[in-house]
Amino acid sequence: MRADDLRAPAPAAPLADPAPRDRRTPSALGKRLCRQVGQAIADFGMIEAGDKVMVCLSGGKDSYTLLDILLQLQRKAPVPFELVAVNLDQKQPGFPAQVLPDYLHALGVAWHVIEQDTYSVVSRVVPEGKTMCSLCSRLRRGALYRYAAENGISKIALGHHRDDLVATFFMNLFFHARLAAMAPKLRSDDGRHVVIRPLAYVREADIAEYAQARGFPLIPCTLCGSQENLQRRQVGLMLQQWDREHPGRIEQIARAMGNVQPSQLADPALFDFRTLGAADAAPATAAWSLDDDDT
Repeated sequence: MRADDLRAPAPAAPLADPAPRDRRTPSALGKRLCRQVGQAIADFGMIEAGDKVMVCLSGGKDSYTLLDILLQLQRKAPVPFELVAVNLDQKQPGFPAQVLPDYLHALGVAWHVIEQDTYSVVSRVVPEGKTMCSLCSRLRRGALYRYAAENGISKIALGHHRDDLVATFFMNLFFHARLAAMAPKLRSDDGRHVVIRPLAYVREADIAEYAQARGFPLIPCTLCGSQENLQRRQVGLMLQQWDREHPGRIEQIARAMGNVQPSQLADPALFDFRTLGAADAAPATAAWSLDDDDT
């Protein structure tokens, strides 16, 4: 699929954070989100002709925005693809079960609710005081993968945005000693599913503004969402401070994740340092500084 198939012509700096005046009208914001999502789809080959895309809808601002933007792109895309919104009802006490069905029915999009009591499992297995997020995520992923396999789903769309990718990068860097983030597109571990993140170029602040302008019926998570992961909170606070004090820094980090130079790192699995001899030309970007004492 060409870059222009699902998006308007990209601006000169398509990932740059918008100026405040550009965020004032919902229509301008919606157009920008469509451009960014369309660009991500084209850049990473996320959606192809004939795809059946399952949009995982949690009731939060990110997944609502994802579905809304994909529906707009679907109407003007030159290639046909299907959308089905899928929610997992985990049987959490107090969960407003009719909010999403009512919204999706009024929207006119194909939808399905998977009913699976993961809440009881998580509550029984996880010790008191411990975060439920990890187990909850695994159970939720398993339920969604099963539905995808049984219903001919070719792509599974998740609502992770640019800030999620950057935060995950720093969590891996600080706490796991590795350079890794969230892939905009990936194959599941069993090789049976392709997962896409069309919001990979979109700022969380823009999503929050768009969700408020659109009036989505947001549903707070009373299970995992109420338990804040300490490491993610630390990273999130750091990024928020950078965003306030150094505008554009988060954008530069996001760009850097798509501009990797293995020869300038130190992973022999990515670059063959062992056979690199003196006859090889130094990379054009290498910076040499040899003092007289070094010769």
